[in-house]
Amino acid sequence: QVQLVESGGGSVQDGGSLRLSCAASGRTFSAYGMGWFRQAPGKERELAAALSRGGGVTSYADSVKGRFTISRDNAQNTAYLQMNSLKPEDTAVYYCAATEKVVATTENAYRYWGQGTQVTVSS
Repeated sequence: QVQLVESGGGSVQDGGSLRLSCAASGRTFSAYGMGWFRQAPGKERELAAALSRGGGVTSYADSVKGRFTISRDNAQNTAYLQMNSLKPEDTAVYYCAATEKVVATTENAYRYWGQGTQVTVSS
């Protein structure tokens, strides 16, 4: 199995940027597809971005396309979510997750989850 720890959340102004990191430990990191999910207050958790094991395939929610970039460094056992041009509607708890599939876009495909990190965007 793999353990995941997110970092990099915080509070920014509308239009600002943040980079989230997800440090993995345990089994070989490169064996997992990775995803970043988010859950806003009163809403269901949704996929923001997903990345394949090797990093060659990505998938983004329409609401973040062109603003967010998911990446990974398998040598450092870390996944990232670069978030630019942040909007108040991006305010949510962001979760890193790992799937044993090559890549996945559905929540139930992800077996391992981090504890979440809060991102707050103010107008």
